[in-house]
Amino acid sequence: MSLIVTLGRAATLALLLGTGPALAALAPSDAQHQAAVEVAESLRYGHYADVSLDDAWSRQAFDRYLDLLDGQRAYLLRRDVTAFEDLATTLDDAILDGDLSRPFALYRRYHERAEARLEWLVARVDAGLDFRFDGDQRMLLDREDTPWPASESALDELWTKRLKNAALTLTISDQEPEAIEETLRERYEGQLTRLRQTNAEDVFGLIMAAVTGSIDPHSEYLSPRQSESFDIQMRLSLEGIGALLQADGEYVKVASLVPGGPAERAGVLKPADRIVGVGQEGEEIVNVVGMRLDDVVDMIRGPKGSVVRLDVVPAQAVDMTRSKVVEITRDTVNLEDQAAQGEIIEVERADGVHRLGVIEIPTFYVDFDAWQAGEEDYRSTTRDVAKEIERLVDEGAEGIVLDLRDNGGGALQEANSLIGLFIDRGPTVQVRDARGRISLYGDTESGTLYDGPLAVLVNRLSASASEILAGAIQDYGRGLVVGSDTFGKGTVQTLNELSHGQLKLTRAKFYRISGESTQHRGVTPDVRFPSLVDPETIGESSLDNALAWDQVREVQYRRYGEPERYLETLRERHRQRADAHPNFHYLERQAKLAERLREQHTSVSLNREQRQREAEAQEAEQLALENQRREALGLEPLDEWIDARDEEDSDEAQPVDRAQVVEAAEILLDYARLDDGLRFAEYD
Repeated sequence: MSLIVTLGRAATLALLLGTGPALAALAPSDAQHQAAVEVAESLRYGHYADVSLDDAWSRQAFDRYLDLLDGQRAYLLRRDVTAFEDLATTLDDAILDGDLSRPFALYRRYHERAEARLEWLVARVDAGLDFRFDGDQRMLLDREDTPWPASESALDELWTKRLKNAALTLTISDQEPEAIEETLRERYEGQLTRLRQTNAEDVFGLIMAAVTGSIDPHSEYLSPRQSESFDIQMRLSLEGIGALLQADGEYVKVASLVPGGPAERAGVLKPADRIVGVGQEGEEIVNVVGMRLDDVVDMIRGPKGSVVRLDVVPAQAVDMTRSKVVEITRDTVNLEDQAAQGEIIEVERADGVHRLGVIEIPTFYVDFDAWQAGEEDYRSTTRDVAKEIERLVDEGAEGIVLDLRDNGGGALQEANSLIGLFIDRGPTVQVRDARGRISLYGDTESGTLYDGPLAVLVNRLSASASEILAGAIQDYGRGLVVGSDTFGKGTVQTLNELSHGQLKLTRAKFYRISGESTQHRGVTPDVRFPSLVDPETIGESSLDNALAWDQVREVQYRRYGEPERYLETLRERHRQRADAHPNFHYLERQAKLAERLREQHTSVSLNREQRQREAEAQEAEQLALENQRREALGLEPLDEWIDARDEEDSDEAQPVDRAQVVEAAEILLDYARLDDGLRFAEYD
């Protein structure tokens, strides 16, 4: 078993398509029967939560299975679901006994419906599309909570709208009618081909995804094929773009970027972006809407040095027609690319220029091979950060900011030892197992490397080990935490071998030394920055069946300071600067606008003029905000909102990310001077 303390593998795939022979051959094997029993036993006796595989659980797992099969209620009819309603009370027995005949039968029913529907779509396209994009029709975007369709005619009506919407999207993208028909024919024929290749392993994986996902989002069955891919990811030797992807309905969404990876270095992908097409250098881009996730991943992978072209819809876009083609050169992710890096930021005040150090920590890493071999000079986060601290202090840094934004975790031992640079021995995190036993981890070495002013900068993608460090610094009163609420992953998984495949199982939970869990809620900053990341789509609280937040008893530890005494003043000074700073003003207004647009955008018009008016009006608001920011910064305005992200990483654009780093340094300087002043007054 190996301890996994990371943001974790992307969420379980919603499988539509697969690889195998005829539908009649979709039956469970003896190996799958045995694996199902092993998964059930592992969940009952090994999972952190008190898992009871009973009738109540059966209902939950059955509903999740239906969601994975047909979450948008677009293939199965009400009578299909009713015919398998017995699984709502017997799925527990089926898994415990390894009798998968009924779950497989439900999949075959879904398969029949999906195959017939795709044949219907191909026939409609072959007959010629003559849609008139006028009238007042609208299409609901999310049908997850709608009733199951009662008849074939109801599904015909739904799919006519879907087909019309697909054609309209391509029409707005300036494709000719013949090209539109060819694109849609290839899309549906491709989906049909992959559907007909579904094998029993695909079906078994889907059933196990429903079983494990009904308990928590990080417990997951890995087939032999997925196990091999997962092992490659954990060795960081995968040649690709360095992005974790997950299924989002018919689309593939970017869950996170690997620090130091090609995608992050290129700056053309962001979390929650949707990938709608993939192409190789010099070849046509293939539409991947409706394609299964692992097939899309295989298309994106490739040899080091080769180029992949992605058709991407930005996270902030409210219409799927607003896509843009980007290119990324594939590469491996090396330890050197993830190393901590420091810099000096100069802050001007009335009494002169002050120098603050900022250390960016992309992940918590350690060269395990060199460490285990006994090499004295092995690389690790703690060692690299220590060197950066010494260098920055020598260069006159009056305080240190640890930048943990987008840091999804890594080696727990590194989080512990890194905290030890700032405290003189003590606990750092509590780990509670399924039996309620609590293990205490901490810094055991006496002395500190740095005892000066300290701040930790976090965001929604700061997860797991990052949250342990930020929470400990906050609990000890050792420094400030600034930024936005963190991810909220406070669970620990182990990887267990099965007779067929592997099981990633949640076995423990993290708790801060104050007793509060980091699970679900994450770490709340002392000074909060606005965030453009939607917590409804990114973060632990956005995942189905995430374990709840709770508390255990706090442990004894010494406090190094009382930052809470200054928070009111620090927040007010930050507010004054933010109100006057174009980037922070933009962040707040853009976050509010994005939230309003998400709430309003529940359906799309099938009228071309209305669709374009709505999209243009929404983008006009976004563009106006961006250009207000640029005007205040003395930059040239943009003609198109979609171009805004291309400008973010240029030296002259003064990107919002950079503004957060500078403001963190400003806040730290305020804190240092307030704390010094109070200590001097108390000493007098």
